[in-house]
Amino acid sequence: MEQEGGVLKEGFLVKRGHIVHNWKVRWFVLRQNTLLYYKLAGGRKETSPKGQILLDGCTITCPCLEYEGRPLLIKLRTRTSTDYFLEACSREERDAWAFEITGAIHAGQPGKVQQLHIMKNSFQLPSHISLHDIIDKMHDSSCGIRPSPNMEQGSTYKKTFMGSSLVDWLISSHFAASRIEAVTLASMLMEENFLKPIGNRSMEAVRSGDLVAQFLDDSTALYIFTESCKKKTNSKEEFNYSTAELSGTVIKQGYLAKQGHKRKNWKVRRFVLRSDPAFLHYYNPSKEENRPVGGFSLRGSLVSALEDNGVPTGVKGNVQGNLFKVITKDDVHYYIQASSKAERVEWIEAIKRLT
Repeated sequence: MEQEGGVLKEGFLVKRGHIVHNWKVRWFVLRQNTLLYYKLAGGRKETSPKGQILLDGCTITCPCLEYEGRPLLIKLRTRTSTDYFLEACSREERDAWAFEITGAIHAGQPGKVQQLHIMKNSFQLPSHISLHDIIDKMHDSSCGIRPSPNMEQGSTYKKTFMGSSLVDWLISSHFAASRIEAVTLASMLMEENFLKPIGNRSMEAVRSGDLVAQFLDDSTALYIFTESCKKKTNSKEEFNYSTAELSGTVIKQGYLAKQGHKRKNWKVRRFVLRSDPAFLHYYNPSKEENRPVGGFSLRGSLVSALEDNGVPTGVKGNVQGNLFKVITKDDVHYYIQASSKAERVEWIEAIKRLT
C-alpha cells in the first residue's frame, strides 16, 4: 500500500454509506482531481476502486460535528450536492486529510493554495469577541457543546468535554478561524474563570504557568464549566469495573489491518497503544461505541517485521505486505498489516519501547 505516482495522500478512512447509513473502512487515494476509495479484500486493496469523489466544485467542512459519536469527521459536498462523511483515526490525521483535500480542490488556483499554507502556519486573533457570547452559545441546547462523562486514567468525570472537542466547536461556530486561534480563546475563557481544567492532564498544563500552553487541544485533556464545579464539588465517579489497562497514556493510534484468530480473515481496526500500563487495544471503527473489541498486555511481548517476499507462515490471504507480528508472553500470535513500510517501522519501534 505504498504511494504511487500522482498520489497526494492515501490511507484508511471510515466512510458512511449512501443508501444504508452504516460505516465501513475503505482505503482512500487522493489525486489532484479525484478521491478514490477501495475495499480491502483478503488483506489486499482491490484493483478497481469501489467508488470515487470528484473534487471539482466540492466544498469541505472540517471539523464536522453532525454525528455526536464521531468527532473526527470530514464532510465533502460535491457539485451535485452529494454528501460524503469520512472519519479519521485521530485529530492530527483528520486535519492532515482535510488540508490535502482542500489543496486538491483548489489545485487550479495557485493563489488559493498559497493562502491555505499561510493560514495553516499563521495566527490572527479576531477582534471584539465577547467571551460571554461564546459561553452563552456553548450552553445552547440546540447548537452548543454537550458535556458528557469522559474517562481519564481509569476514572470518569461527569459533565466534561475534551479540549480538542471545544476547539472543533469554536471553529465550527465561527468564533475562531484556526486551531491556534481557538486554543487562545479557550485559554482566555479559563483565565476569566468561565472554564476549569479537570483531571491530571489538563491540570498539569495549567501548572506550567504559560497562558499559550495552558489549554490543551487534546482528546485526553478534560474541561468543565465553572458553575458545574460549584453545583457539585466532586465530579469524579469511579467505573464499577476494572479499567486499569485503559488508564495508560496514549502513545500512538491509527488504522491497521489485523488477521482474525479463528477465521483468519483480515479486518481494519483502530489500534491504540498505551503506556503505564503497556497495552495494545483495538477497536471496531464501524461502531460508535468507544470500547475495545480486543487487546493484550505488551509486558514480555515480542514484535518483529515479516518479510514482504511471499506469504509468511501463519498468514492467510493475498496480503499487501508491510506485515509485522506481535507474540504475547502467553504465546498468542497477532499478525498486523500497516499501510506502508514507514508506518510499520513506527509501530514496531513504539511497541518495542514498551515491551
